[in-house]
Amino acid sequence: MAVLVTGGAGYIGSHMVWALLDAGEDVVVVDRLSTGFRWAVAPDARFYLGDVGDRTILQQIFSENRINAILHFAGSVVVPESVAHPLRYYENNTANTRTLIDEAVAAGIPHMIFSSTAAVYGRQPVAGPVPESGVVSPETPYGLSKLMSEIMLRDTAAAYDFNYVTLRYFNVAGADVQGRTGQSTKGATHLIKVVCEAALGARDHIDVYGTDYPTPDGSGVRDFIHVNDLVEAHLSALTYLRAGGAPLVANCGYGQGFSVLEVLQAVMDIENCDFKVNFCPRRAGDLASVIADARLIGQELGWAPRYNDLNLILRTSLDWERRLLERAGNDLETIYRKLAAGRF
Repeated sequence: MAVLVTGGAGYIGSHMVWALLDAGEDVVVVDRLSTGFRWAVAPDARFYLGDVGDRTILQQIFSENRINAILHFAGSVVVPESVAHPLRYYENNTANTRTLIDEAVAAGIPHMIFSSTAAVYGRQPVAGPVPESGVVSPETPYGLSKLMSEIMLRDTAAAYDFNYVTLRYFNVAGADVQGRTGQSTKGATHLIKVVCEAALGARDHIDVYGTDYPTPDGSGVRDFIHVNDLVEAHLSALTYLRAGGAPLVANCGYGQGFSVLEVLQAVMDIENCDFKVNFCPRRAGDLASVIADARLIGQELGWAPRYNDLNLILRTSLDWERRLLERAGNDLETIYRKLAAGRF
């Protein structure tokens, strides 16, 4: 049996493909390459160029491969962009997921692991780590588009021979500890990627959005999880579903937070560098603090993180960014031209 990874040419998806292959799985990838790269897909995976909202490509994949489970990463993920262009997010994240679920049920595929987000929670009445039972009240189209998909999975599992695990990601960061893949998306807004670019001279400044939050230093606090730990959580979820586990929604984070300013200082310390920081107003949809209550995933899936260390996350990110920059003379536009042309 094979595992289908949607969005397997993207940041998290490409890490997932390597982890599945390392575990001895037969892997199939579908990606439209809007933000991912063909070169990022491990060579032993079978690749299909297409959109998960395209029934024709899905039916072809399901007829040509014996798919037992789907790991669904394909989607749009930029919070401010979702505020500016909500219909794009409801199409790509919600409508396309509905099509994927429908075709999976029709093909008799029993298992799905869904890439959701802590953005489904919104503001909480009580400070501290957010449990899965926390108030679900998304404040952005991004969060709402993911919550709609969670609801579809719940209702589908109640009606058909179909089971799922939804993992609500907090802030995914870092790069493959073996150096095989990393965050390479043009225009990525992930804090750690942007800070690493600045530390290595590819950006001339960093914008910090919001310094008046009710946090120790006024900047936003986030729970950063290493991407290798995240994909290990998916492997645990796959084992759980194949063993007959019940539908599950679980947070995927470490249960501890670091502020934006702490991350900037840590990168400066590691690289022994400095860079310009612009302090800007808060962005729409950003919250003061987002930290996971991560107990449930350990209890239900037996998952335990191996890379819970901010400096390790930053060092793997810097190593990957340095590798990209060395191939393009520290020029971001040159990097992305080469990546798009498959010349990494």
